Amino acid sequence: MSHFKKLNLSLGWVAFFISALVYSLTVEPSASLWDCGEFIATSYKLEVGHPPGAPLFMIINRFFTFFAPNTSYVALMVNMASVVASALTISFLFWTIVHLGQRLIKKSIEELSKSDLLLIFGSAFVGALGYAFTDTFWFSAVEGEVYAQSSLFTAVVFWAMLRWEEEADSPTSDRWLILIAYMIGLSIGVHLLNLLAIPALVFIYYNKKIKSRSRISWWGALLVSIVIIAIILFIIVPKTVSLGAWLDKVFVNNLNLPVNSGLLTFVVILLAGLTYLVYYTHTHKKRLWHVVSLSLAVMVFGYCSYASVVVRAIANPPMNSNAPSDPYSLLSVLNREQYGYTPLLFGQYYSSPITSVEYKEEFYLNDKTKKYEKYKALDHYEYDEATTTFFPRMHSDRHADLYKDWVDIKGRNINVGDGRMVTVPTFAENLDFFFKYQVNYMYWRYFMWNFVGRQNDIQGDGGIMYGNWLSGIDFIDNIYLGNQTFVPTELKENSGRNTYFFLPFLLGLCGIFFQLRRDKDNFTVVMLLFLMTGLAIILYLNQTPSEPRERDYAYAGSFYAFSIWIGLGVLFIKSLIDKIKVLKFSDTAKAGVAVALSLSVPIVLLAENYDDHDRSNRYVAKDFGYNYLESTLPGSIILPYGDNDTFPLWNTQEVLGERTDVKIANLSYLSSDWYTHQMEQRTNDAMGIDLTIPYDVYYRKNDYIHVVNLYNEYIPIKMVLKFVADNSEKKSQLIKQIAADIEQIIPTSKISIPVNKDNVLKSGIVKPEDMHLVVDTIFMDIKTDVLTRADYVLLDMIGSADWKRPIYFTQPYAESISKLGLVEYLQYDGFAYRLVPIKTKFSQLNVGRVDVEYLYDKLMNKFRYGNLWDANINVDEFIRTTVRASRVRGGFSRLALELINQGDTVRAVKVLKKGLTEIPLKNISFDYLTYDFLEALYRAGMVKEANSIVAAEGNNLLEYIEYYGSLPDAQVKLMASEVNGKLSEIYNLYAVAINNGQADIVKELKEFADLYN
Repeated sequence: MSHFKKLNLSLGWVAFFISALVYSLTVEPSASLWDCGEFIATSYKLEVGHPPGAPLFMIINRFFTFFAPNTSYVALMVNMASVVASALTISFLFWTIVHLGQRLIKKSIEELSKSDLLLIFGSAFVGALGYAFTDTFWFSAVEGEVYAQSSLFTAVVFWAMLRWEEEADSPTSDRWLILIAYMIGLSIGVHLLNLLAIPALVFIYYNKKIKSRSRISWWGALLVSIVIIAIILFIIVPKTVSLGAWLDKVFVNNLNLPVNSGLLTFVVILLAGLTYLVYYTHTHKKRLWHVVSLSLAVMVFGYCSYASVVVRAIANPPMNSNAPSDPYSLLSVLNREQYGYTPLLFGQYYSSPITSVEYKEEFYLNDKTKKYEKYKALDHYEYDEATTTFFPRMHSDRHADLYKDWVDIKGRNINVGDGRMVTVPTFAENLDFFFKYQVNYMYWRYFMWNFVGRQNDIQGDGGIMYGNWLSGIDFIDNIYLGNQTFVPTELKENSGRNTYFFLPFLLGLCGIFFQLRRDKDNFTVVMLLFLMTGLAIILYLNQTPSEPRERDYAYAGSFYAFSIWIGLGVLFIKSLIDKIKVLKFSDTAKAGVAVALSLSVPIVLLAENYDDHDRSNRYVAKDFGYNYLESTLPGSIILPYGDNDTFPLWNTQEVLGERTDVKIANLSYLSSDWYTHQMEQRTNDAMGIDLTIPYDVYYRKNDYIHVVNLYNEYIPIKMVLKFVADNSEKKSQLIKQIAADIEQIIPTSKISIPVNKDNVLKSGIVKPEDMHLVVDTIFMDIKTDVLTRADYVLLDMIGSADWKRPIYFTQPYAESISKLGLVEYLQYDGFAYRLVPIKTKFSQLNVGRVDVEYLYDKLMNKFRYGNLWDANINVDEFIRTTVRASRVRGGFSRLALELINQGDTVRAVKVLKKGLTEIPLKNISFDYLTYDFLEALYRAGMVKEANSIVAAEGNNLLEYIEYYGSLPDAQVKLMASEVNGKLSEIYNLYAVAINNGQADIVKELKEFADLYN
């Protein structure tokens, strides 16, 4: 091995250890929010996660969990898998920049001088470590998500193609192409983003092998790369399973063979065919086709990681998303059918009228007959052709008003027949949304976060207050974000406020310019990687406004490509120094100066980003998952609503083994028939849920049930459920008389639920001393004409339980609860709401009744608070939002006020002090529930503490008002809701203080608010 290669290898590993050290110091020690809790749980027990699945990701993580000394370290080990993958990505980026840098110097390895080596390796360090400490990549590097491993696959295949380029004329060079194909096959089992590197790989091959180039051949190479992606994405991935499913149907239905026998036969035939193809091309010395056949074979081998999904689904683990235990259900997972269809090249506008609903014939495995049966599945909607368009960007009818927030839509009127006129956007307005929102806001903003700076970590909506990019150069930032002098202290001190003064961006531009001028071929390659992992994703995702969270992680590959240019920018700096004739330094010294100046980029990125990427000692997701379960009585059913409610619960049960007696039934997932079926089965120590409605009523049919008032009186719930379960011809005729296109109905919107008081008492749903409050019957008035599967399954769950088993909800405002009119029959138990047969007047802020002793024990003795008391931990917007959504601070104030009403001020003071300690205002700032907390402080006699909060929050609100006052009137009008919200907070703060005899401390506050109002 040459001296250069030894240095290259060694310094690449130095880059690995530097980045690995930083990531290890900042890694989250437990589960993070969003998908991480699910990924950790599914990895630990090799269960089946959400579509399209990530089986290889699970297997790799499972290997890392072997190093956990006990279950409390499992999450850390999964997170460490991301740490290692991310650090390896940095190593491969280092080696990639070395390769491209050498091409720019245009010397062979033997000709490189000491200054050349310093410059090449110095540029690789700058680019690699710069990317290591960027906002987006660092975020994924310290949590158990797929994006770290996906980035590694992209880095490896890109580097491997450059290695092929080095050895392209060698007889053994084909091994690199086969390795790349295998890596691409494996990457499908992690994430499909890796496929977007294929155009760059094709052009490396094109630049090396095609001698006579033309514009036609260039476009031909691009077309070939797109065809390769299409073959993998639309043929290899789905069609292999689709053919296996067809053969399995033949074997099962026609030959009475076991399920999956046809799929296994197809796999054997496929592998045998590929083996023969490899053998034939080898023995007939067809080198090109031999490489192609070998590449196809190893790609399919890599893709076979999905076999583990079927194997584990057959085992029916507690987490078995979509239950893909047969090829048809696996195909549904791979096609991501549950996420619906988004138009790309042609389609509707949000206001396009539907002309017809098209269905397709699909098959499912009947769990009872073990045969494949047909069912009618929604295929797509047909829209009035005159209202459709090429390249539809504003397509979702659920986001019609939000589109108008981004574009001033005047539209054009189209006659769709029968005298009806429909207004659709013009194509210019369609493109305006594309550039303003999809390109600028959902890509360019994220790009600037990583290479210019970030305003704060609060998710924005297009306004100037939150989530924008920020450079730190005031005269630039002031132009579009307002005078930064007046920015409130709360926002200035936000840990996500990072400013890089354009340094990474400018150095990257230098690299672009330098590579374009000196190495157009490789510039094209890097640019293709940059565009395909950036703009191409924007085109494909066709995003709608108001995403549930920021989506910058999707574009990490694009930022990776730009970081290559950051590294190459060092060579440009050296070329500028060379032109300064007055400098009489040696060439080595000049290279050292260029590297030293450029190292400011990774240094500023590290310094600015460390605090908001340090997740050490943070346990909020894990502890809150435990608290949701700990809120419940033994043997309960808990119905979480969203990802951040559900995934931590799964982690708590499946990994930590805590409260396995509770049945978790995600309320959103209950709209899926496969999930409803699973809920009837036992999970760990939790009994299944009894349902009256049989399998053949809800499975693959009746996604919705219409509410038809055949009776004007309250009907007992068991009679209603019996009617739904009835499959008689008499009922079918009745439904046909009502409407021909209705499959199933509920015969009344008025339902009565008798209360079995013996069961209520035995199950502990209500304590003996509160039994006098229990009603005899709950009368429900359904507030909709159509129930989803989740709605009617919940109705069945309540009726079938007959008060023998406690039922809880994590969110009292979930749609199904309000539809069924249950919100007045809830009890607040800390982190969950118990369904109780006691009617409590509805309050928007404080839903449900309170059992003081039960809640006191939970809040004071049982719940865990994720180290939020520690002023040094990183509390980002995800954490703040989760804590507020859990209403835990409001729980302390509700309990304290109840104790005060009972005359127990001593315990009320203890509760409030614990609330201030565990959920300090420094980490979780003021919100609308804090008014109740202030009221409780005053009533408990903690006037000093209350006044301190009022003064601090009053000053904070005044800073916001002053900031608004510094903005142009037109901008303030755009922020009307934001401004009015802060003014309302001032008046509410004033009212609390006045009502408790503290007028003096808020006098100035009200005068100031009145002035601005």
